Amino acid sequence: MRSSRRGEVDPFIVMDVMEAARQAEAAGRHIIHMEVGQPSTPAPGAARAALAGLLETDPLGYTVALGLPELRQRIAKLYKDWYNVDLDPARVIVTAGSSSAFLLAFTALFDTGDKVGIGAPGYPSYRQILHALDITPVMIETAARNRFQPVPADLTPDLAGLMVASPANPTGTMLGRDQMKALIDACAANGTAFISDEIYHGIEYDKKAVTALEISDEVYVINSFSKYFSMTGWRVGWMVVPADHVRKIERLAQNMFICAPHASQVVALHAMDCLDEAETYMAVYRENRALMMEGLPKAGFDRIAPPDGAFYVYADVSHLTDDSHAFAAEILEKAGVAVTPGLDFDAERGGGSLRFSYARASDDIREGLRRLAAFMQARQA
Repeated sequence: MRSSRRGEVDPFIVMDVMEAARQAEAAGRHIIHMEVGQPSTPAPGAARAALAGLLETDPLGYTVALGLPELRQRIAKLYKDWYNVDLDPARVIVTAGSSSAFLLAFTALFDTGDKVGIGAPGYPSYRQILHALDITPVMIETAARNRFQPVPADLTPDLAGLMVASPANPTGTMLGRDQMKALIDACAANGTAFISDEIYHGIEYDKKAVTALEISDEVYVINSFSKYFSMTGWRVGWMVVPADHVRKIERLAQNMFICAPHASQVVALHAMDCLDEAETYMAVYRENRALMMEGLPKAGFDRIAPPDGAFYVYADVSHLTDDSHAFAAEILEKAGVAVTPGLDFDAERGGGSLRFSYARASDDIREGLRRLAAFMQARQA
């Protein structure tokens, strides 16, 4: 049967690693998961309870395409509480996770053949979604001296868009206000659309992340309840767009998705009133970050830098391998620890890097580090 070349995208390698780990577990092995960026905690308890009560009285049918009005209003309030930004709720669109927001943003902003800049290393699905839409991703090889974030000098006049993430996946680095403003100003001067992936906001350590909405209204901002609010499988996120783009996004959302899951929107609404519980999750991430920064060098992974946010450590392992895919498979097989090859995030340089996630329970992190140390000791014997 015929097929479209749009489907000829590269695999999301971390999901392949996750499947290999699942198969190992099905065979009876105990695997420590440091591959996937997924909290081990559930959605906040009060939010789940609110949904449970509603299930008895509400059929939870379609919502309007833009999302529950009360949820959009509550998200706008979050920007006031977190960043002192006055945001019109009309500019907030609730989406089926951040993934659908990327699809909506790329479809609304770019035409076939347009070029969109993406920092490398970076989240792999950006480029694969662009490929599937016949939009051209332009990989920007970011430098360690710039904390693996794009800078205005990296931009070229032919870019129709720039995609940034802060805190970033896989590095955990953040753009400061001056760095963010410099990129937004450079894009505005060139007529380049600016898209800010802020999915890891709330998971910060030494300073608060900067939202692009503190600097400009002429940007797209994408976020999700998956990470800080521990709601990965619920598939609910949001995007904030300029006022004159709302109707365009609404039309696309109506036809592509109808709406985000109603039940998930209810949980999301109440999750934003459970910040105390979310902060208990943050206490775990802080502990895990400290464990990783001490334990990874002791295990032999000593070319690392402290992440500003998110829950990843991106390690340079070029002195150990030039094939991170094979190296990750070896670690899974011999150590029972699932990690992500850097090739997922940087096709050119990722053969010499690994991403370690510390989103799981602290006891898992301790055990994973113990196994990694034993693996490296045996490998070097």
